[in-house]
Amino acid sequence: MLLSTLDWLFIIAFFLISLLVGILVARRSGKSSQNFFLSGRNMPWWLLGVSMVATTFAADTPGLVAGIVSKDGVYGNWIWWSFLLTGMLTVFFYAKLWRKSNISTDLEFYELRYSGKSAAFLRGFRAIYLGVFFNVVIMATVCLAAIKIGHVMFGFSEAETLIIASIVTVTYSMLGGLQGVLITDFIQFIIAMIGSIWASIYIVNLPEIGGLDNLLSHPDVSSNTNLFPDFSQPEIFIPLLIIPLAVQWWSVWYPGSEPGGGGYIAQRMLAAKNEKHAVWATLFFNIAHYALRPWPWIIIGLASIIMFPDLASLQKAFPDLGASFVKDDLSYPAMLTYLPAGLLGIVITSLIAAFMSTISTHLNWGSSYVVNDFYARFVNPKASEKSKVLVGRISTLLMMVAAGFLSLILEEARDAFNLLLQIGAGTGLLFILRWFWLRINPYSEIAAMAVSFVLAILLFLNNKMEQPIINWESHWQLVFGVVLTTIVWVVVTLLTKPSDKETLQKFENLVFDRQGKFHHFNYKIGAFFTGVIGIYAILFGTGFYIYSDYISATIAFVLATGCTFFIWRNWSKIV
Repeated sequence: MLLSTLDWLFIIAFFLISLLVGILVARRSGKSSQNFFLSGRNMPWWLLGVSMVATTFAADTPGLVAGIVSKDGVYGNWIWWSFLLTGMLTVFFYAKLWRKSNISTDLEFYELRYSGKSAAFLRGFRAIYLGVFFNVVIMATVCLAAIKIGHVMFGFSEAETLIIASIVTVTYSMLGGLQGVLITDFIQFIIAMIGSIWASIYIVNLPEIGGLDNLLSHPDVSSNTNLFPDFSQPEIFIPLLIIPLAVQWWSVWYPGSEPGGGGYIAQRMLAAKNEKHAVWATLFFNIAHYALRPWPWIIIGLASIIMFPDLASLQKAFPDLGASFVKDDLSYPAMLTYLPAGLLGIVITSLIAAFMSTISTHLNWGSSYVVNDFYARFVNPKASEKSKVLVGRISTLLMMVAAGFLSLILEEARDAFNLLLQIGAGTGLLFILRWFWLRINPYSEIAAMAVSFVLAILLFLNNKMEQPIINWESHWQLVFGVVLTTIVWVVVTLLTKPSDKETLQKFENLVFDRQGKFHHFNYKIGAFFTGVIGIYAILFGTGFYIYSDYISATIAFVLATGCTFFIWRNWSKIV
């Protein structure tokens, strides 16, 4: 594509602003590791909440959603919409507990909750396992999206895209720490939302589409607009709706949707001013992530069915792009090629912002594990604050390089999504229960992690064989992983001893109120269900409004209002 001068001005200005933010906060962030990784624990809920949303608005997310819509229909999004239940569980049961723990990373939890050498081993191992290897896989999927966008929009090669996209991101991440990430996330989210909404409006009104009514009534599109799959077809509704809602949300560990909270979500809760700010931040994140943001991507995905009805049409449109990269998730950047000058610059800037937001968060989060939970804990316990920050900056650079190389091997965002789900299958229930079931110990977590990882790799290799030994659909593989992993870690829990009583008592005294761990539990359960119903009501109400079904939209929004009133009325008992 040929970009106008105006388009380039938008892109260059954004790069400069991001670099400027990193430079301005570098001095404060470099004073200590707590400033670098937690921004002094003084961040307001709205900045943290927006940062959570911006991080999950990765460069690969619009492509993932548009690809799901073009392949499976709107209801295909239940594979990630189901994680709302996980999010609301974190809001009303765990956000306050994380902030009260006053730890630096969620991995430090292990030596707060468990005792002995096994707890120390678990903390150190997961620092490398999650902070480096798992984290690099996640960043590689985002880099894969950047490669596709870079080729479609600029004609860049894989290497050119990765080098250009990474330099600015790595620079401000190394300089500004978490505070730099939070501030740039806020700017990036605003740009990203403006870009995606404006792009969807323009694309719908292209002559080839002919407006929203023509889009939704098009014979190739109308069957893809349903919010729920056809319940007369179990081969569709079981993997896309039943398993995500009945099994996946509570049993699977997935970045940004960890049962009980964790990862960069926990990092932001730990950086909050207090417990209330941690709860508010997480609640805002779930509302924005599930209810406010998906529809522009869905609309563009529906439009792509008309413009690029199959993979052959995508390959024909971009003949220079390797065939391995031509998958359903290419439909989103392909649709953006129809945008005019000016708007194209804003949208490309929004995608660059999405890439930078996600990568910078994962770099800071991953390096926090390397520094706090491995280097300062095991390698150099007497490390100075300056050396911790230096190690954090070096690990930031190395992880970016590793992610770039790995992205050249991957083919489609959904492949990586399914692999990550399988790796985390069966561990979710443990993360939910470990705060309350005191018999859970380090061996429980080690068993769950080992079984789920080994099984995921074996199934992944099996699926790549020309004649697989196990010829199951991916959703049944997920269920098998959940069942086997859960049985193993529960059995290990019952056969091994819990942590010592002194450690468990200190843990409970620190994170739970004096009234007990189950105080006002009934109100929290009520808030969980009304929160889930309310956010789904906003999501579906918006969809009904777009579909011109105003009666259903009104009912949905009234239901959402009622749920909001319940939570507001009982807020003091919930939080």
